[in-house]
Amino acid sequence: MLWNWNTVDACFLSSTWQIRSAGMFAGSCIGVILLTMSLEFLRRLVKEYDRYLVRKHADVKSPPASSGNDEGDDTGKSPSASTTTTVAARCAPRPKGFRPSVLEQAVRALLHMVQFAVAYFIMLLAMYYNGYFIICIFIGAYIGSFIFQWETLGTRAPKRIVNICIMAVG
Repeated sequence: MLWNWNTVDACFLSSTWQIRSAGMFAGSCIGVILLTMSLEFLRRLVKEYDRYLVRKHADVKSPPASSGNDEGDDTGKSPSASTTTTVAARCAPRPKGFRPSVLEQAVRALLHMVQFAVAYFIMLLAMYYNGYFIICIFIGAYIGSFIFQWETLGTRAPKRIVNICIMAVG
C-alpha cells in the first residue's frame, strides 16, 4: 500500500478488475467519478426524502386552512376577525417533530445503507493509494456536490409575515 501512479497492470478490489489497457484505465477513472457523484446524489436523496416526510406529516397535523380571505367572508365575520384567524394560523407553533412510520423508517434505513455501502467502496478504492483514482474521487465529489447540493439557502419566512406575527403576539 504505497502511493503510486500505476495505470496498466493495476488491480482494484478483485482479481477480475485488472487494468489491461489505457482505455480500460480511463473507463475505470470515469467509473470512479460517477461512483463518487452517486454518493452525492444519495446524500441529496436522503435530505429530500426527510423533507418530504416533514411536509407530509405537517400537512396531516396542520389545521384546515381558512376558507375566507383577508377582506372577510360570507359567514358574517368582520374583516379584522378573518385577518386575526389568518395571522393566528401563520403564527401558530409548528409541531416540533414526529416519529416516522415503520415503512418510512425502513426506507430511510435502506437509503442510509446504500449511501454507506457506496462510501465504503469509495474508501476502498482510495486505499489503493493510486494518485489518479484519488484525483478522480476528488473530481467526482466536486461535480456531484456542484450538481446535487445546489439548493436554495436561507429559506426563512418573509419579513412581512414575521412582522405580522410579532405584532399579533405583542
